[in-house]
Amino acid sequence: MKLVRALIFVTLGALPGSAGAQPTEIYKCVDRTGRPLYTSDKRDTAGKKCALVSREVNVVPGQRPGAGKPTAAASRELGRFPRETPSQAATAKGRQREILEKELSTEQTALVRAKQDLAEQQAVRMGNEANYARVEERLRPLKDNIETHEKNIEALLRELSNVR
Repeated sequence: MKLVRALIFVTLGALPGSAGAQPTEIYKCVDRTGRPLYTSDKRDTAGKKCALVSREVNVVPGQRPGAGKPTAAASRELGRFPRETPSQAATAKGRQREILEKELSTEQTALVRAKQDLAEQQAVRMGNEANYARVEERLRPLKDNIETHEKNIEALLRELSNVR
């Protein structure tokens, strides 16, 4: 039984499908300093003591004829795009505009609040802040918060101009 399996394996290996088979040889080389190098590039083995570690055969399956062409059903489906009607597209743009305007008003409110927080904190002077560097260090997160809200507002305005 083992002999039959071996013959089948050898026979299948000799079929025309394996005509594109390419062997991959892995070498272990030792350079002058004694460091090992594993490579599959024959050029890297020049001038070094090398031994063949493994040999594998990679087989790429053949492509079926006509695999790249779309079928008739698929080409009919392509003709139906976009599936969205113009009125649906207008409704979707309207919803998108409403969402962006809502986000814009939220960001503007948050910006006003962040500026108020900064103004309040600038008026306060803590006892452990002997020099102005400590004040700047305390106010830096508030200024960063304002900057973030301003950038968000700019981005939302850009996006709104693209939707209209």
